Amino acid sequence: MLSLEILYEDDWFAVINKPANCLSVPGRGADKLDSILHRAECQFGEAFVIHRLDEATSGLILVAKTHECQKRMYANFRDRQVTKEYRALVRGRLLGARGEVRKPLRCDWPNRPRQIVCTDEWSKDSVTLWEPIAYEGNHTRVRLVPFTGRSHQLRVHMQSLGHGIVGDEFYDSQFTDEPRLLLHAYRLEFQHPFTKAWVAFVAPCPF
Repeated sequence: MLSLEILYEDDWFAVINKPANCLSVPGRGADKLDSILHRAECQFGEAFVIHRLDEATSGLILVAKTHECQKRMYANFRDRQVTKEYRALVRGRLLGARGEVRKPLRCDWPNRPRQIVCTDEWSKDSVTLWEPIAYEGNHTRVRLVPFTGRSHQLRVHMQSLGHGIVGDEFYDSQFTDEPRLLLHAYRLEFQHPFTKAWVAFVAPCPF
């Protein structure tokens, strides 16, 4: 059985540091069975998905051990009661102290799973806060805070600013053959669904 890097565990949920290029949940077919959820099921006996990360993204992901925890944490994510922070390395020098991207997204149906900025009836509001941390040559290390949780949101929003995330095979116009997407789910904060304590978790950025 492939292991999990468990950063925190109690009777209700586990906080796992997901490696890049690993599925959050099983896909179709036996070759897509390996995933964080499947590994958690093997380790805990029962496990239930709360939220997902893109396969290419590394970092913090929560797995519920009970249906009731899953239900409560679903509600927290739905009601935007969870603070999420990501770290990324993007192309070019992203100038400014901070900024906000408000651009609606929808699936690019002929090119699924790609997403596109669009304002038609199928698009969904999407908001991302960005803040440069450091300049590294012709790249910018950036802090990203999504206020909505759309598929590929951070990746498309950075592309829309002309600063694709390094290693993004879908949205990085300068992608060659980098081993991974340089996007990492760095921090999660929320009220514990049972103890009501405010909890915060950090997974150090691996790049």
